[in-house]
Amino acid sequence: MSVQGPRVAVVTGASAGIGEATARRLAAGGFRVWLGARRAARIEEIADAIGGVARVLDVTDEGSVRALADELDRVDVLVNNAGGARGLEPVAVIGDAQWRWMWETNVLGLARMTRALLPHLERSGAGHIVNMGSVAGFEVYEGGAGYTSAKHAVRAITRTLRLELVDRPIRVTEIDPGMVETDFSRNRFAGDEARAAAVYRGVVPLTADDIADCVAWVVTRPAHVNIDELVVRPRAQAAAHRVQRTP
Repeated sequence: MSVQGPRVAVVTGASAGIGEATARRLAAGGFRVWLGARRAARIEEIADAIGGVARVLDVTDEGSVRALADELDRVDVLVNNAGGARGLEPVAVIGDAQWRWMWETNVLGLARMTRALLPHLERSGAGHIVNMGSVAGFEVYEGGAGYTSAKHAVRAITRTLRLELVDRPIRVTEIDPGMVETDFSRNRFAGDEARAAAVYRGVVPLTADDIADCVAWVVTRPAHVNIDELVVRPRAQAAAHRVQRTP
């Protein structure tokens, strides 16, 4: 039985980029949005603008995740967006700390959030889990082993969840963006603006709003319709490592 009232969406990593755009887009579509991220001032600013709820959230911390779950009465949509990449060094030299951060955030953080909110999603009568994957979840490229392995794991978890939850009123979707111009590359390169800018040089990349539109579309399909996977790239990108650049 579905729960009456405005649908509630929880968006992790909502302080910038795809997470922020998704929170804004879902709020515009009538959702009551809970924004979770570590930067309190930033998510409070966004929440105030969209009529949402801001909560400091660290998906790598079980206590932080549990505190959020305990506050929620209902959840209709969970967008597991928190994640990112650190470094672009080959396997032979990349440090454990970078790998550990990527796995803790992209993989274990997603699992923690899903585990904590599954009861809420089931009670809604029409829950939906949207995992933010990447084309790195089914492609590889030199220097990307830490990130691509983490996103391959996200892909495996998403497919497993769909099997495990098939007898419950919960849909499971993975959205796999290609090149999106956000602060992703800036964070990957530890704030190196020039190196981050070079990633997008000569290309018209996707924007965070492009991906937010995809999230809004999949979660507003009829309850019997599940979009298993949505791969979205800029026209100039044929693969993670194959981009046509203009002078």
